[in-house]
Amino acid sequence: MELQGIHVPLVTPFAADGSLATDALDRLARQCLEAGAAGLVALGTTGEPGTLTAEERRTVVETAARACREHGARLTVGVPGADTRQTAASLAALDGVADTALVLVPPFVRAGEAGVLAHFTELAAGSPVPLIVYHVPYRTGQPLGAGVLRRLLALDGVAGMKLSTGAVDQDAVELLADGPAGVLAGDDVLLSPLLALGAAGGILASAHLATERFVELADAWRKGDLDHARALGHRLVRLSAAAFAEPNPSVVKGVLHAQGRIPTPGVRLPLLPAGEQAVGRALALAGEF
Repeated sequence: MELQGIHVPLVTPFAADGSLATDALDRLARQCLEAGAAGLVALGTTGEPGTLTAEERRTVVETAARACREHGARLTVGVPGADTRQTAASLAALDGVADTALVLVPPFVRAGEAGVLAHFTELAAGSPVPLIVYHVPYRTGQPLGAGVLRRLLALDGVAGMKLSTGAVDQDAVELLADGPAGVLAGDDVLLSPLLALGAAGGILASAHLATERFVELADAWRKGDLDHARALGHRLVRLSAAAFAEPNPSVVKGVLHAQGRIPTPGVRLPLLPAGEQAVGRALALAGEF
C-alpha cells in the first residue's frame, strides 16, 4: 500500500471526568475515514501520547486499528524515538497491529546526521512494520540536509517521511526535486506548496476539521488541476493557521467540541485548553467548508 494521501493524526478525546472517551474516539476515526482520509495516525503528537497510561495507549491503537480495518485504510502508530533499543522494542510490539510506524528523529540528543542514519538503519532492519521517518528539527534540535534525507528514504524498511521543517527550505526543495515516494507534509500551513513540489500527501491535525477539502486539495495537485489547487490551498491555509494559533491540539479539540464531535475540549497538562477567541476563529473558518 503506497504511502500517499491525507492522514489524520487523531486527537485523544477525554470525558468530563478526564478519562479516555473511547466512543468519541471511535466516531471521530470513522468520520475522518468516511470523509476520504487515506489513513489515521494513532499516538502522534496530536494525540498527547506522553500523557496517556499504557492501557489508554493500547485502547487508542485498538480503536483506530478497528476503524482502519473496516475502511481498508492505513494505520500508522507513533513510537518514541530517543533511544534505539527502546524504540526497537516499541516497534516489535506493533507486529500485526499497524501498517507503519511514525518514528521521530532522536530528539534532544543531537546525534548528528551519521548517528541519525545509523539509528534508522538499525531500526528498519529489525522492524516488523515499515517506518515513516518523522523529521521535525524545531522539536528535535537535529537539522538534516537533503543528502541524508535521501539516504533515509532509500533504506529498506522505510516507507516514507513526515517532513516538518517549518519552511519550504532548500533541503526540502532539493529532496522533492528527486521525486522520492512517500514524502508527506507535516506542517499544515505548508501542505499546498509541498504538494506542488511533489509531496505525496500530508499528516495534518487541521484535517480533522475539513477532511474532505484537504483530500480534495491533494487530489487537485495530483491531477494537475492547478487553478483549483491554488485557490483551495489559499483557503485551507487560513484554517490551518487558526488551528495552530495555540499549542496543538488545544484549538482543534476546542473546535471539535463546539461541533459536538467530542464530549469536552479537555487536554492534559502541561497543555491548557485553547482560549475562546482562538477556538471561535477556527470554528468560523471551518464552517466555511
